[in-house]
Amino acid sequence: MNRRLLLKLAAGAWLAGPPGSVRAEDEPVPFGIAPVFLTEMTSLLQDWRTYLEPRLGSPVLFVQRDNYREVTDSLLSGRLLFAWICGYPYAVNRDRLALVAVPIYQGAPLYRSYLIVGASDRSTHSLLDLKGRIFAYTDPDSNSGFLVPRVDLVRQGIDPDHFFRRTFFSGGHRNAIEAVSVGLADGAHVDGYVWDTVERFSPQITRQTRVVSRSKSYGFPPIVAGPAASGDLRLRMREVLTGMGSDPAAAGLLDRLNLDGFVPGEPDAFEEIAVMAQTARGVPRAP
Repeated sequence: MNRRLLLKLAAGAWLAGPPGSVRAEDEPVPFGIAPVFLTEMTSLLQDWRTYLEPRLGSPVLFVQRDNYREVTDSLLSGRLLFAWICGYPYAVNRDRLALVAVPIYQGAPLYRSYLIVGASDRSTHSLLDLKGRIFAYTDPDSNSGFLVPRVDLVRQGIDPDHFFRRTFFSGGHRNAIEAVSVGLADGAHVDGYVWDTVERFSPQITRQTRVVSRSKSYGFPPIVAGPAASGDLRLRMREVLTGMGSDPAAAGLLDRLNLDGFVPGEPDAFEEIAVMAQTARGVPRAP
């Protein structure tokens, strides 16, 4: 069995697309995506792959994992070379993961966490009003969908494990939005970028929710490289991604991603998340 097939099998689910102007015998560059951001991205990822390949000079293999933990483990073990992950697993693994590029959203490489409830709920004004109710977390390694609400409670002297009547993991921010919209959860903290993007493309979902509050800004979930990615490949990927904002050929892709472009980013932008991870007693650490 050749190495390319082994890569595909080891990576799990994989998305094929039309080949770019690269040699068929080149090894694919596995790039991990967790469904925590957006769902139904298959056609977008295929088009992004077609854009990246001739500029990177290598085939690109987008790999969809079920959660951030699987993506992070695959990066650290070398099964993935790049991935779009949350700032939480990056912040606690900065010694092993290299920052490649950070998306620019609404003019800055930042985002916020939104506390949302059902549209008919007019009595909830803060997270404290959801005591004894059902709350949806997105992913145990998500900053906006897990760490932010738990740190909020811990800093007020409240044990997050005994505050809600019941909690569950939705497996993604859009899933959490939908859970609140149909009443499966009374509330959730979600990635504001994802809520805004769902609002733009599927407003019938978000109109069934209400944004109660918006957090402070954090470093936007970055694209990172694992230890198996060479320095040359990391540099080429960074140049391609950061060049998208000024490339007319990338305008449609960025519009569908609801992003302005990418910048190299600064590791210090994720320091607050690292502090939060240490602050929140009882919050499981990323790997």
